[in-house]
Amino acid sequence: MRSDMIKKGLERTPHRALLKGTGVPQSAMEKPFIGVATSFTDLIPGHVGMRDLERFIEKGVHSGGGYSFFFGIPGVCDGMAMGHKGMHYSLPTRELIADMVESVAEAHRLDGLVLLTNCDKITPGMLMAAARLDIPCIVVTAGPMMSGRGEGDRKYSFVSDTFEAMARYKAGVIDAKELQVCEDNACPGMGSCQGLFTANTMAILTETLGMSLPRCGTALAVSALKRRIAFASGEKIVDLVNNNVTPRSIMTREAFENAIRVDLALGGSSNTVLHLLAIARDAGVDLPLELFDILAKDTPQIASMNPAGEHFMEDLDAAGGVAGVLKQLGSKIKDTQTVFGLTTHQLAASIANVDETVIRPLDNPIKAEGGIAVLFGNLAPKGAVVKQSGVSAAMMKFEGTARCFDSEELAMAAIMEGRIKPGDMVVIRYEGPKGGPGMREMLAPTAAIMGMGLGESVALITDGRFSGGTRGPCIGHISPEAADGGPIALVEDGDKVLLDIPNRKLELLVSPSVLDERWSKWQKPEPKIKGGWLARYAKVVTSAHTGAITE
Repeated sequence: MRSDMIKKGLERTPHRALLKGTGVPQSAMEKPFIGVATSFTDLIPGHVGMRDLERFIEKGVHSGGGYSFFFGIPGVCDGMAMGHKGMHYSLPTRELIADMVESVAEAHRLDGLVLLTNCDKITPGMLMAAARLDIPCIVVTAGPMMSGRGEGDRKYSFVSDTFEAMARYKAGVIDAKELQVCEDNACPGMGSCQGLFTANTMAILTETLGMSLPRCGTALAVSALKRRIAFASGEKIVDLVNNNVTPRSIMTREAFENAIRVDLALGGSSNTVLHLLAIARDAGVDLPLELFDILAKDTPQIASMNPAGEHFMEDLDAAGGVAGVLKQLGSKIKDTQTVFGLTTHQLAASIANVDETVIRPLDNPIKAEGGIAVLFGNLAPKGAVVKQSGVSAAMMKFEGTARCFDSEELAMAAIMEGRIKPGDMVVIRYEGPKGGPGMREMLAPTAAIMGMGLGESVALITDGRFSGGTRGPCIGHISPEAADGGPIALVEDGDKVLLDIPNRKLELLVSPSVLDERWSKWQKPEPKIKGGWLARYAKVVTSAHTGAITE
C-alpha cells in the first residue's frame, strides 16, 4: 500500500508517532488509509448537508476495512459570486482544488480517496485531481435541491425565480410582492440548484464517466438514498484500493465520449465543455473541442430540463436517472467500466422501465441535435460554444448590430437601463480566462435580457462563459479571447455580426482590410487585477478552447 511509506519500518517511527497523536490506533496501521476530501461549507446550499454524508462515508470506510482521514477543500457558490468581483475567483478555484487534493494525497501517501463534492467548479476540480493522481478514487456528489413549491402545481427554481424575476420586476411584469415570493421559494433547502445547471450536469457526467455509484448523480440531497450511496461509496473505495482500480482505467476516451453524449442528450450546461477538456487532459486523454460538435450532430436531445425546459432534477431521478438516459441512448453509448463494477451497458439493462415523458426515446426527441454546438468563423477562429438547447428556433439564425462592452458590469447597466434594443448583438469582451481574469459567468446579463423580454430579439456573445442557468442565444468561450488579441477585441459599435447556429458560424461582417487596420491600432489593455493570486493565474491560464487549464 502507498501508506506503508508513512507507517512501516523502523525509519517511520516518527510518522507512526504523529499518526497516533491524531488518535490512530496500532490496529489501524494494517488498514488502507482513505482520504475523504470534503467541500463542506455553510456558505453553499449544495454543501450544507455534507456533515451528514461525511458520517455515512466514514461508516462505510470502516465497515469496508479501511481507516478514514478527512480534509477540507474550499468551495465557491457561483450564484453568490455572480455579478461582482467574486466571480473572478470561481473558475480559478477549480485549479486550486485539484492542486490541493493532489498535495494532501501525495504528502500523506493516502491509498485511496472519497471525493465529497457538489457544485460547479468543485466537482471538476476533484475529478482533475483523481485523474492526475491515478490512485483509487470514488466521487460522492451531495445531490440536487428540491424544487420550491407555490400555489397549485407551481414550481420555483433558482435562476428563473431570482435572476430572471429581478429583470421581470424591473420591466414591470411582476410587482414587489411577487418578487419577494420568488425570493422566498426559489431555494427551499439544501442541495445544488434544481435544474440542469453546471453542478447537476457535472454530477450526472461524473456518474456517466463511471466515477460514482448508480443514482449518485440524481438522488436528491434530502433523500435517505443519498445517505446509502455515501455509505456504499465508503465501502467501495476500500474494495477499489484492494483491487487497484484507478481512475485512468475508468475515465477512458470512450467514457468521455459517453459523458459528452449524455450531456448533449439532456441539454446540459455549456461549462461542461471546459471541464471535460480539463479533466481529460489530466487523464491523458486526447479530447478535441470539435468532438463535442461531431457527437452533437449524432445525438438527439431527448429531455426537456429546466432552465430551458420543463423538468427538474427530481423528475429526471424518478424517470430513471443516468441509467435511464443510457438505456434510451442505446447503441450510441459505448460499453465502459465503472467504479460500481457493472459496465455502462449492464447498468442500462438493469433499468426495467423509463418514464418516456421525461427521458424520450431516440425516435421522439425534443430536438434532432444535442444541446451544445461549437461555432467557428472570423470572430472565433479557435471556436465558441453555445447551449443550443436553450435557443428558440427563431433565434438560431440572427444578424445583429454590435453593442460593445469591455466588462460585464457595463453591459449589465446598459441592459437594466433599457439601452439595449431589439436587433442588438451585445458583445462582452475582456472577460476571458486571462482578460477577466477568471472567465466570469454572464448569468446576470443573460437572465436580464430574458427577463426584459428581449430573448427573441437580442443575442449576446462573449469571451467569458455562462452559468448552466443561462438560456437564449448566448455564445461564449470565444477563442482567442480579447486579451490575447482575438478578433472579438476588434469589434466596434454598429458592426454587423452574423450568428448561424445550424451552419456553426459566428462571423463579423467587416472586410479583412478594415480588420487589418483596426488590428494595427489595437493595444493590449492593462490587467483588471494586478495583485493577489489571480494576477499569477492570468499569466499561466490557457484559452477556453483548451479547457482554460493552467500550464
